[in-house]
Amino acid sequence: MTDEKTITELIERWVSAVRTADLEAVVADHTDDVVMFDVPPPEEGVRGLGAYRATWPPFFEWIRSGAVFGLVRTEVTAGTDVAYAHLLLRCGTPAELARRPDHRLRITLGLRKRGGRWLIAHEHHSFPLAQQDETPAARADRETQGVASSDG
Repeated sequence: MTDEKTITELIERWVSAVRTADLEAVVADHTDDVVMFDVPPPEEGVRGLGAYRATWPPFFEWIRSGAVFGLVRTEVTAGTDVAYAHLLLRCGTPAELARRPDHRLRITLGLRKRGGRWLIAHEHHSFPLAQQDETPAARADRETQGVASSDG
């Protein structure tokens, strides 16, 4: 099996563990010194497996309330002992996703291979910012055309 396939399967297990609120499975394939920059605070991120673990219970409550966390696309690039992956996920309440069906959570993962095993050492989660002053029609037109607006 290729490293890319191994990492893709690791990611699929992680997404499944998040959806089922299985904390042990969520943290299983992470380094002890993992760093995560998440959507909610703290803005300086969390460092270490214990701090990473502590971020999940509130998210699990949100998932249990009916929120969606579904993998849309995964792209993996692997070297000998370092890899990265880009993920796009549907993440939101059914009402949020109905209003913005193409809205995606973006995750970038950094991985290290230790003792023949791939482990997540870095996570960065983000959502695109909605343009505050544009109408829904203008936003749809911009997204359809793939044109980014600029502030100046």
